Amino acid sequence: MQQSRLARWAMFVLFAIPTLAWCDTTEVTITVEKKPDISQKPPFAGPRPGVDVAILLDTSNSMDGLINQARSQLWTIVQQFAQAKKSGQTPILRVALFEYGNTRLPATEGYLRQVVPLVSDLDQLSAALFALSTSGGDEYCGQVIDQALTRLDWSAEPGAYQAIFIAGNEPFTQGSVAYQQACRRAIEQGIVVNTIHCGNRAAGIDGQWQAAALLAEGEFFNIDQDRAVPHIKCPQDKIILQLNAELNKTYLWYGDRDLREQAAENQVAQDSNAASVGPSAAVGRALVKAGPAYRNMARCLVDAFQADPQTLSQVPEADLPEVLQPLTLDERQAYLQELAAQRTEVQSKIAAAAAQRETYLAEQRKLQAQQQGPVTLGEAVVSAIAKQLDAAGFETQNP
Repeated sequence: MQQSRLARWAMFVLFAIPTLAWCDTTEVTITVEKKPDISQKPPFAGPRPGVDVAILLDTSNSMDGLINQARSQLWTIVQQFAQAKKSGQTPILRVALFEYGNTRLPATEGYLRQVVPLVSDLDQLSAALFALSTSGGDEYCGQVIDQALTRLDWSAEPGAYQAIFIAGNEPFTQGSVAYQQACRRAIEQGIVVNTIHCGNRAAGIDGQWQAAALLAEGEFFNIDQDRAVPHIKCPQDKIILQLNAELNKTYLWYGDRDLREQAAENQVAQDSNAASVGPSAAVGRALVKAGPAYRNMARCLVDAFQADPQTLSQVPEADLPEVLQPLTLDERQAYLQELAAQRTEVQSKIAAAAAQRETYLAEQRKLQAQQQGPVTLGEAVVSAIAKQLDAAGFETQNP
Protein backbone atom coordinates (compact mmCIF):
# COMPACT_ATOMS: atom_id res chain seq x y z
CA MET A 1 0.00 0.00 0.00
CA GLN A 2 2.85 2.39 0.89
CA GLN A 3 4.53 1.67 -2.44
CA SER A 4 1.27 2.44 -4.27
CA ARG A 5 1.04 5.85 -2.54
CA LEU A 6 4.63 6.62 -3.46
CA ALA A 7 3.92 5.65 -7.07
CA ARG A 8 0.91 7.96 -7.22
CA TRP A 9 2.95 10.80 -5.67
CA ALA A 10 5.61 10.21 -8.33
CA MET A 11 2.93 10.47 -11.04
CA PHE A 12 1.84 13.79 -9.51
CA VAL A 13 5.39 15.15 -9.54
CA LEU A 14 5.97 14.03 -13.12
CA PHE A 15 2.72 15.27 -14.60
CA ALA A 16 0.87 17.76 -12.39
CA ILE A 17 3.68 20.14 -11.55
CA PRO A 18 4.73 20.75 -15.18
CA THR A 19 1.15 21.64 -16.06
CA LEU A 20 1.30 24.63 -13.70
CA ALA A 21 3.88 26.18 -15.96
CA TRP A 22 1.73 25.72 -19.05
CA CYS A 23 -1.20 27.82 -17.91
CA ASP A 24 0.25 31.19 -18.97
CA THR A 25 2.21 30.14 -22.05
CA THR A 26 1.25 30.14 -25.69
CA GLU A 27 3.63 27.38 -26.74
CA VAL A 28 3.82 24.06 -24.94
CA THR A 29 6.80 21.75 -24.67
CA ILE A 30 5.93 18.39 -23.19
CA THR A 31 8.40 15.90 -21.81
CA VAL A 32 6.91 12.61 -20.73
CA GLU A 33 8.45 9.59 -19.07
CA LYS A 34 7.79 6.24 -20.72
CA LYS A 35 4.24 5.13 -19.93
CA PRO A 36 3.56 1.92 -18.04
CA ASP A 37 2.90 -1.09 -20.25
CA ILE A 38 -0.86 -1.58 -19.81
CA SER A 39 -0.56 -4.97 -21.49
CA GLN A 40 0.80 -6.17 -18.13
CA LYS A 41 -2.68 -6.05 -16.61
CA PRO A 42 -3.79 -9.39 -15.12
CA PRO A 43 -5.03 -11.79 -17.82
CA PHE A 44 -8.71 -12.12 -18.64
CA ALA A 45 -10.25 -15.07 -16.83
CA GLY A 46 -14.03 -14.65 -17.23
CA PRO A 47 -16.50 -15.99 -19.82
CA ARG A 48 -16.17 -12.84 -21.96
CA PRO A 49 -13.78 -9.89 -21.53
CA GLY A 50 -15.15 -6.50 -20.51
CA VAL A 51 -14.97 -3.26 -22.49
CA ASP A 52 -16.41 -0.09 -20.92
CA VAL A 53 -16.39 3.18 -22.86
CA ALA A 54 -17.81 6.57 -21.87
CA ILE A 55 -18.37 9.18 -24.59
CA LEU A 56 -18.54 12.78 -23.34
CA LEU A 57 -19.85 15.19 -25.97
CA ASP A 58 -19.87 18.97 -25.87
CA THR A 59 -23.42 19.98 -26.83
CA SER A 60 -22.95 23.76 -26.80
CA ASN A 61 -24.13 25.85 -29.75
CA SER A 62 -21.14 25.32 -32.03
CA MET A 63 -21.17 21.52 -31.78
CA ASP A 64 -23.95 20.48 -34.18
CA GLY A 65 -21.30 19.10 -36.54
CA LEU A 66 -19.76 17.03 -33.74
CA ILE A 67 -23.12 15.49 -32.83
CA ASN A 68 -23.79 14.69 -36.49
CA GLN A 69 -20.41 12.96 -36.81
CA ALA A 70 -21.17 10.93 -33.68
CA ARG A 71 -24.50 9.85 -35.16
CA SER A 72 -22.94 9.02 -38.51
CA GLN A 73 -20.03 7.04 -37.11
CA LEU A 74 -21.46 5.31 -34.04
CA TRP A 75 -21.69 1.95 -35.81
CA THR A 76 -18.21 2.30 -37.34
CA ILE A 77 -16.87 2.75 -33.80
CA VAL A 78 -18.82 -0.25 -32.48
CA GLN A 79 -17.50 -2.40 -35.35
CA GLN A 80 -13.96 -1.84 -34.08
CA PHE A 81 -14.92 -3.42 -30.75
CA ALA A 82 -16.91 -6.19 -32.45
CA GLN A 83 -13.80 -7.28 -34.34
CA ALA A 84 -11.67 -7.49 -31.18
CA LYS A 85 -11.10 -10.67 -29.21
CA LYS A 86 -9.33 -11.68 -26.02
CA SER A 87 -8.50 -15.31 -25.30
CA GLY A 88 -10.66 -16.09 -28.33
CA GLN A 89 -13.73 -14.35 -26.87
CA THR A 90 -15.55 -11.28 -28.20
CA PRO A 91 -15.80 -8.64 -25.46
CA ILE A 92 -18.99 -7.55 -23.73
CA LEU A 93 -19.23 -3.92 -24.83
CA ARG A 94 -20.92 -1.32 -22.62
CA VAL A 95 -21.10 2.31 -23.66
CA ALA A 96 -22.18 5.38 -21.66
CA LEU A 97 -23.05 8.83 -23.00
CA PHE A 98 -22.70 12.21 -21.27
CA GLU A 99 -23.39 15.67 -22.63
CA TYR A 100 -21.86 18.83 -21.21
CA GLY A 101 -21.72 22.57 -21.93
CA ASN A 102 -25.45 22.89 -22.63
CA THR A 103 -27.35 25.83 -21.08
CA ARG A 104 -30.54 23.78 -21.00
CA LEU A 105 -28.92 21.80 -18.20
CA PRO A 106 -28.75 23.08 -14.58
CA ALA A 107 -25.85 25.42 -13.82
CA THR A 108 -25.72 23.93 -10.31
CA GLU A 109 -24.79 20.58 -11.87
CA GLY A 110 -22.12 22.02 -14.14
CA TYR A 111 -24.22 22.11 -17.33
CA LEU A 112 -23.77 18.36 -17.73
CA ARG A 113 -25.98 15.27 -17.84
CA GLN A 114 -25.57 11.52 -17.84
CA VAL A 115 -27.64 10.65 -20.90
CA VAL A 116 -27.13 6.89 -20.79
CA PRO A 117 -25.30 4.81 -18.15
CA LEU A 118 -22.98 2.00 -19.18
CA VAL A 119 -25.27 -0.20 -21.27
CA SER A 120 -24.92 -3.04 -23.74
CA ASP A 121 -28.24 -2.05 -25.37
CA LEU A 122 -26.92 -0.29 -28.48
CA ASP A 123 -30.40 0.68 -29.67
CA GLN A 124 -30.90 2.61 -26.42
CA LEU A 125 -27.59 4.37 -26.97
CA SER A 126 -28.46 5.24 -30.56
CA ALA A 127 -31.88 6.63 -29.60
CA ALA A 128 -30.29 8.84 -26.95
CA LEU A 129 -27.64 10.11 -29.35
CA PHE A 130 -30.23 11.11 -31.93
CA ALA A 131 -32.24 12.92 -29.24
CA LEU A 132 -29.38 15.31 -28.35
CA SER A 133 -29.67 18.99 -29.23
CA THR A 134 -27.23 21.86 -28.80
CA SER A 135 -27.43 25.09 -26.81
CA GLY A 136 -24.67 27.51 -25.77
CA GLY A 137 -23.01 27.14 -22.38
CA ASP A 138 -19.84 26.74 -20.34
CA GLU A 139 -17.85 23.56 -20.95
CA TYR A 140 -16.38 22.06 -17.79
CA CYS A 141 -14.18 19.18 -18.95
CA GLY A 142 -12.72 18.33 -15.56
CA GLN A 143 -16.16 18.15 -13.98
CA VAL A 144 -17.73 15.92 -16.64
CA ILE A 145 -14.78 13.50 -16.46
CA ASP A 146 -15.09 13.48 -12.66
CA GLN A 147 -18.82 12.75 -12.89
CA ALA A 148 -18.28 9.94 -15.40
CA LEU A 149 -15.82 8.34 -12.97
CA THR A 150 -18.23 8.76 -10.05
CA ARG A 151 -21.58 7.82 -11.57
CA LEU A 152 -20.71 4.88 -13.82
CA ASP A 153 -20.38 1.28 -12.60
CA TRP A 154 -17.00 0.66 -14.22
CA SER A 155 -15.95 -2.97 -14.53
CA ALA A 156 -13.85 -4.44 -11.74
CA GLU A 157 -12.69 -7.27 -14.02
CA PRO A 158 -8.90 -7.61 -14.22
CA GLY A 159 -7.67 -6.80 -17.70
CA ALA A 160 -10.84 -4.98 -18.79
CA TYR A 161 -10.44 -2.14 -21.30
CA GLN A 162 -11.88 1.08 -19.87
CA ALA A 163 -11.73 4.43 -21.62
CA ILE A 164 -13.23 7.90 -21.76
CA PHE A 165 -13.49 9.84 -25.01
CA ILE A 166 -14.20 13.54 -24.47
CA ALA A 167 -14.80 15.89 -27.39
CA GLY A 168 -15.25 19.66 -27.41
CA ASN A 169 -13.72 22.98 -28.39
CA GLU A 170 -13.28 25.21 -25.32
CA PRO A 171 -10.17 25.24 -23.06
CA PHE A 172 -9.89 22.16 -20.86
CA THR A 173 -9.20 24.38 -17.86
CA GLN A 174 -12.74 25.71 -17.26
CA GLY A 175 -14.85 24.83 -14.23
CA SER A 176 -14.38 24.14 -10.55
CA VAL A 177 -12.87 20.65 -10.96
CA ALA A 178 -9.26 20.80 -12.17
CA TYR A 179 -8.67 18.56 -15.19
CA GLN A 180 -5.38 17.44 -13.62
CA GLN A 181 -7.28 16.06 -10.63
CA ALA A 182 -9.88 14.31 -12.78
CA CYS A 183 -7.35 12.78 -15.19
CA ARG A 184 -5.09 11.53 -12.40
CA ARG A 185 -8.10 9.96 -10.72
CA ALA A 186 -9.08 8.27 -13.98
CA ILE A 187 -5.76 6.62 -14.69
CA GLU A 188 -5.40 5.54 -11.05
CA GLN A 189 -8.64 3.59 -11.65
CA GLY A 190 -7.23 2.14 -14.87
CA ILE A 191 -9.42 4.33 -17.08
CA VAL A 192 -7.69 5.96 -20.06
CA VAL A 193 -8.83 9.45 -21.10
CA ASN A 194 -8.68 10.32 -24.80
CA THR A 195 -9.24 13.95 -25.79
CA ILE A 196 -10.66 15.16 -29.10
CA HIS A 197 -10.37 18.89 -29.72
CA CYS A 198 -12.67 20.40 -32.34
CA GLY A 199 -10.99 23.24 -34.19
CA ASN A 200 -7.49 24.64 -34.55
CA ARG A 201 -4.78 22.24 -33.37
CA ALA A 202 -2.67 24.96 -31.76
CA ALA A 203 -5.72 26.16 -29.82
CA GLY A 204 -6.31 22.63 -28.61
CA ILE A 205 -2.74 22.31 -27.37
CA ASP A 206 -2.84 25.73 -25.73
CA GLY A 207 -6.19 24.83 -24.19
CA GLN A 208 -4.58 21.81 -22.46
CA TRP A 209 -6.41 19.08 -24.42
CA GLN A 210 -3.10 17.39 -25.21
CA ALA A 211 -1.85 17.78 -21.64
CA ALA A 212 -5.00 16.14 -20.28
CA ALA A 213 -4.57 13.12 -22.56
CA LEU A 214 -0.95 12.73 -21.49
CA LEU A 215 -1.90 12.78 -17.81
CA ALA A 216 -4.38 9.93 -18.31
CA GLU A 217 -2.24 7.93 -20.79
CA GLY A 218 -4.66 8.58 -23.64
CA GLU A 219 -4.50 9.92 -27.18
CA PHE A 220 -4.95 13.55 -28.25
CA PHE A 221 -6.69 14.29 -31.54
CA ASN A 222 -7.63 17.40 -33.43
CA ILE A 223 -10.68 17.15 -35.72
CA ASP A 224 -12.80 19.22 -38.02
CA GLN A 225 -16.24 18.67 -36.48
CA ASP A 226 -17.98 20.19 -39.50
CA ARG A 227 -16.37 17.94 -42.09
CA ALA A 228 -18.89 15.70 -43.83
CA VAL A 229 -18.32 12.02 -43.15
CA PRO A 230 -17.07 10.52 -46.43
CA HIS A 231 -19.04 7.70 -48.05
CA ILE A 232 -17.85 5.25 -50.66
CA LYS A 233 -20.77 3.62 -52.43
CA CYS A 234 -20.28 -0.15 -52.63
CA PRO A 235 -22.09 -2.70 -54.82
CA GLN A 236 -22.79 -4.79 -51.70
CA ASP A 237 -24.63 -2.05 -49.79
CA LYS A 238 -28.06 -2.82 -51.24
CA ILE A 239 -27.95 -6.55 -50.47
CA ILE A 240 -26.68 -5.89 -46.92
CA LEU A 241 -29.60 -3.56 -46.22
CA GLN A 242 -32.06 -6.09 -47.67
CA LEU A 243 -30.58 -8.78 -45.43
CA ASN A 244 -30.88 -6.42 -42.46
CA ALA A 245 -34.65 -6.36 -42.99
CA GLU A 246 -34.61 -10.17 -42.93
CA LEU A 247 -32.51 -10.10 -39.77
CA ASN A 248 -35.11 -7.98 -37.98
CA LYS A 249 -37.68 -10.75 -38.48
CA THR A 250 -35.62 -13.08 -36.27
CA TYR A 251 -36.09 -10.94 -33.16
CA LEU A 252 -38.78 -11.99 -30.68
CA TRP A 253 -39.31 -9.39 -27.98
CA TYR A 254 -40.49 -10.28 -24.46
CA GLY A 255 -41.69 -8.44 -21.36
CA ASP A 256 -45.07 -6.77 -20.86
CA ARG A 257 -46.99 -5.72 -23.96
CA ASP A 258 -45.76 -2.10 -23.88
CA LEU A 259 -42.11 -3.17 -23.53
CA ARG A 260 -42.43 -5.63 -26.42
CA GLU A 261 -43.90 -2.98 -28.68
CA GLN A 262 -41.30 -0.39 -27.66
CA ALA A 263 -38.41 -2.77 -28.32
CA ALA A 264 -39.67 -3.68 -31.79
CA GLU A 265 -40.38 -0.06 -32.68
CA ASN A 266 -37.02 1.17 -31.37
CA GLN A 267 -35.04 -1.34 -33.42
CA VAL A 268 -36.73 -0.13 -36.60
CA ALA A 269 -36.44 3.52 -35.48
CA GLN A 270 -32.67 3.19 -35.03
CA ASP A 271 -32.38 1.59 -38.47
CA SER A 272 -34.15 4.69 -39.81
CA ASN A 273 -31.97 7.05 -37.77
CA ALA A 274 -28.83 5.47 -39.16
CA ALA A 275 -30.18 5.71 -42.71
CA SER A 276 -31.06 9.38 -42.16
CA VAL A 277 -27.42 10.37 -41.67
CA GLY A 278 -26.06 8.46 -44.66
CA PRO A 279 -25.67 5.09 -46.39
CA SER A 280 -22.44 4.27 -44.56
CA ALA A 281 -24.16 4.57 -41.19
CA ALA A 282 -27.05 2.36 -42.30
CA VAL A 283 -24.72 -0.33 -43.63
CA GLY A 284 -22.45 -0.04 -40.58
CA ARG A 285 -25.40 -0.60 -38.27
CA ALA A 286 -26.48 -3.65 -40.28
CA LEU A 287 -22.98 -5.12 -40.02
CA VAL A 288 -22.93 -4.59 -36.25
CA LYS A 289 -26.36 -6.21 -35.89
CA ALA A 290 -25.05 -9.26 -37.73
CA GLY A 291 -22.11 -9.62 -35.35
CA PRO A 292 -21.47 -10.51 -31.70
CA ALA A 293 -21.57 -6.94 -30.31
CA TYR A 294 -25.32 -6.55 -30.89
CA ARG A 295 -27.06 -8.55 -28.19
CA ASN A 296 -30.48 -7.94 -26.62
CA MET A 297 -30.68 -10.60 -23.91
CA ALA A 298 -32.88 -8.44 -21.68
CA ARG A 299 -35.41 -7.87 -24.48
CA CYS A 300 -35.09 -10.51 -27.21
CA LEU A 301 -36.08 -14.05 -26.23
CA VAL A 302 -33.91 -15.60 -28.96
CA ASP A 303 -30.80 -13.93 -27.50
CA ALA A 304 -31.84 -14.76 -23.93
CA PHE A 305 -32.59 -18.40 -24.80
CA GLN A 306 -29.23 -18.85 -26.54
CA ALA A 307 -27.44 -17.43 -23.50
CA ASP A 308 -29.45 -19.52 -21.02
CA PRO A 309 -32.10 -22.07 -22.14
CA GLN A 310 -33.66 -21.90 -18.64
CA THR A 311 -34.82 -18.35 -19.38
CA LEU A 312 -37.79 -19.62 -21.38
CA SER A 313 -39.33 -21.45 -18.42
CA GLN A 314 -38.72 -18.45 -16.12
CA VAL A 315 -40.57 -15.82 -18.15
CA PRO A 316 -44.22 -15.38 -17.06
CA GLU A 317 -46.61 -16.47 -19.80
CA ALA A 318 -48.13 -12.96 -20.02
CA ASP A 319 -44.66 -11.58 -20.80
CA LEU A 320 -44.01 -14.02 -23.62
CA PRO A 321 -44.46 -12.93 -27.25
CA GLU A 322 -48.07 -13.61 -28.27
CA VAL A 323 -47.00 -16.19 -30.86
CA LEU A 324 -45.49 -18.36 -28.08
CA GLN A 325 -48.25 -18.11 -25.48
CA PRO A 326 -50.51 -20.92 -26.81
CA LEU A 327 -47.58 -23.33 -27.32
CA THR A 328 -46.19 -26.00 -25.00
CA LEU A 329 -42.69 -25.57 -23.55
CA ASP A 330 -41.23 -28.02 -26.10
CA GLU A 331 -42.95 -26.20 -28.95
CA ARG A 332 -41.66 -22.87 -27.68
CA GLN A 333 -38.12 -24.21 -27.57
CA ALA A 334 -38.42 -25.55 -31.11
CA TYR A 335 -39.78 -22.20 -32.31
CA LEU A 336 -36.83 -20.30 -30.78
CA GLN A 337 -34.32 -22.77 -32.17
CA GLU A 338 -35.78 -22.30 -35.65
CA LEU A 339 -35.57 -18.50 -35.35
CA ALA A 340 -31.98 -18.77 -34.12
CA ALA A 341 -31.09 -20.93 -37.12
CA GLN A 342 -32.70 -18.42 -39.48
CA ARG A 343 -30.72 -15.61 -37.85
CA THR A 344 -27.46 -17.52 -38.19
CA GLU A 345 -28.15 -18.06 -41.88
CA VAL A 346 -28.87 -14.36 -42.48
CA GLN A 347 -25.83 -13.32 -40.48
CA SER A 348 -23.65 -15.64 -42.59
CA LYS A 349 -24.94 -14.03 -45.77
CA ILE A 350 -24.25 -10.55 -44.36
CA ALA A 351 -20.73 -11.61 -43.34
CA ALA A 352 -20.03 -12.88 -46.86
CA ALA A 353 -21.29 -9.63 -48.40
CA ALA A 354 -19.31 -7.63 -45.84
CA ALA A 355 -16.08 -9.42 -46.79
CA GLN A 356 -16.63 -8.59 -50.46
CA ARG A 357 -17.47 -5.01 -49.49
CA GLU A 358 -14.27 -4.64 -47.47
CA THR A 359 -12.20 -5.80 -50.45
CA TYR A 360 -13.93 -3.25 -52.65
CA LEU A 361 -13.44 -0.49 -50.04
CA ALA A 362 -9.74 -1.26 -49.72
CA GLU A 363 -9.30 -0.81 -53.48
CA GLN A 364 -11.24 2.45 -53.47
CA ARG A 365 -9.30 3.82 -50.53
CA LYS A 366 -6.05 3.28 -52.39
CA LEU A 367 -7.42 5.44 -55.20
CA GLN A 368 -8.35 8.12 -52.66
CA ALA A 369 -5.17 7.83 -50.63
CA GLN A 370 -4.48 11.55 -50.46
CA GLN A 371 -5.18 13.10 -47.05
CA GLN A 372 -8.46 15.00 -47.06
CA GLY A 373 -7.73 17.29 -44.12
CA PRO A 374 -8.29 16.77 -40.36
CA VAL A 375 -9.87 13.52 -39.26
CA THR A 376 -13.47 13.12 -38.13
CA LEU A 377 -14.66 12.06 -34.68
CA GLY A 378 -15.14 8.44 -35.71
CA GLU A 379 -11.73 8.20 -37.35
CA ALA A 380 -10.08 9.57 -34.20
CA VAL A 381 -11.93 7.18 -31.90
CA VAL A 382 -11.28 4.12 -34.08
CA SER A 383 -7.57 4.98 -34.26
CA ALA A 384 -7.29 5.23 -30.47
CA ILE A 385 -9.36 2.09 -29.87
CA ALA A 386 -7.21 -0.03 -32.19
CA LYS A 387 -4.00 1.06 -30.47
CA GLN A 388 -5.29 0.79 -26.91
CA LEU A 389 -7.08 -2.54 -27.31
CA ASP A 390 -3.89 -4.00 -28.76
CA ALA A 391 -1.88 -2.69 -25.81
CA ALA A 392 -4.46 -4.14 -23.39
CA GLY A 393 -3.99 -7.65 -24.79
CA PHE A 394 -6.88 -7.81 -27.26
CA GLU A 395 -6.43 -9.16 -30.76
CA THR A 396 -7.71 -6.51 -33.17
CA GLN A 397 -8.13 -5.85 -36.85
CA ASN A 398 -6.38 -2.51 -37.23
CA PRO A 399 -8.08 0.01 -39.55
